[in-house]
Amino acid sequence: MDRQARRAAVAAYKERKPAWGVYAVICNATGQVWVGRSRHVDNQQNGIWFALRMGGGRFPALQAAWNEHGEDAFRFEELDRLREDYPALGRDDELKKRQALWAARLEAHALP
Repeated sequence: MDRQARRAAVAAYKERKPAWGVYAVICNATGQVWVGRSRHVDNQQNGIWFALRMGGGRFPALQAAWNEHGEDAFRFEELDRLREDYPALGRDDELKKRQALWAARLEAHALP
């Protein structure tokens, strides 16, 4: 990648709009579910999978399940997304409510 293409890619990355939402990480082998919230739900899987592959997952129960069953036993699902024009003032509270709702609905562990 040449310099100009790299600069364009970095500029496009910086200009992307946040995708506030709720997601689930599901272990197909055990049926365990973890529900979290993110400012960039569309890219959240990349960060979680990277940390888990490196053995540095921030969530001990999730990391233990990953170590036991392997990457192929897991899937990532986007559960809910706030609309782009959602007011910034109540965004975090709304995400917390939706995360709690999905965690209860799926009988899941909530990710902080």
